[in-house]
Amino acid sequence: MNVDFSSIRNFHERTVCEAVLATAPRYPGVTDGELLADVACVALNRLHPRYIRHEVDFSFYQSERERGETERLLNEAVEFAFGFVQARTAMRARR
Repeated sequence: MNVDFSSIRNFHERTVCEAVLATAPRYPGVTDGELLADVACVALNRLHPRYIRHEVDFSFYQSERERGETERLLNEAVEFAFGFVQARTAMRARR
């Protein structure tokens, strides 16, 4: 059996990366590409994974309330991740 699983992805990956890029200007100490990738990883690890094949798969089945809650959780995860990475970077600089 030949099955292609390459279309499966975590719904939050794109939205978290977009939110990280949009939020980055508020955190001038976290502008390096490697650090921004770390921020995205920390944020994604704080969210429940939602695997989809197509964007419409997830959005179609959510109510307006669920969409709002997903957005709130995503924003909280990104803010936490920036603070976490910023604190870890400062701690490493002191060594």
